[in-house]
Amino acid sequence: MTACHCGSGLAYADCCGPFIAGERPAPTAEALMRSRYSAYVVEAIDYLGETLHPEHRSDWDRAATARWAAASQWLGLEVVATEGGGPDEETGMVEFIARFTENGQPRRHHERSRFARVDGRWYYVDGEIPKPQTQRKEGPRVGRNDPCPCGSGKKFKKCCGQ
Repeated sequence: MTACHCGSGLAYADCCGPFIAGERPAPTAEALMRSRYSAYVVEAIDYLGETLHPEHRSDWDRAATARWAAASQWLGLEVVATEGGGPDEETGMVEFIARFTENGQPRRHHERSRFARVDGRWYYVDGEIPKPQTQRKEGPRVGRNDPCPCGSGKKFKKCCGQ
C-alpha cells in the first residue's frame, strides 16, 4: 500500500488517486484540495488545470506550474480549517499549510483557498495568504534604566534600547 501524499492516512489508490485519474470527481472541497496537493507531488499538471474554476483558467501558466511541481520536494500537508464545502454545499473554504523544499531550502505555503461547485463538480477558485496573528510579548517590560536583558551589564538605554 502506498500512502496518499495528502496525509489522509488512506492508500493513494483509495484517496486522491481516483480523482487525479478522472475516475470520479472529488466529493468535497477538502477532498479536491487534498487531491490538488497530491497532483503537485505526482506532477499531474493537467489535473491542476482541469480543477481550476472555469472563470479562472485564462491566467494559469501550465509551464510554470510544471516547473514548480518538478523542482520541489513535497514534504506534507496540514489542513488547518474548513468552512462549508460539503457534499450538499455550493461553496467552501479550506485553509492549509503545504510543506516542501525548493532549491534545498525548506518552505511552507499557507493559504485559505476558496472552492465552488459548478454542475456538480468542485473547482478551486482562488486563495489568499492569511494575515499573521498579532502576538503580544509576555513578561515584564524593560525600563530605560533597568539592566539590559542581553546580559551586557549596561543599562538598557545604553545597550539594546538605542
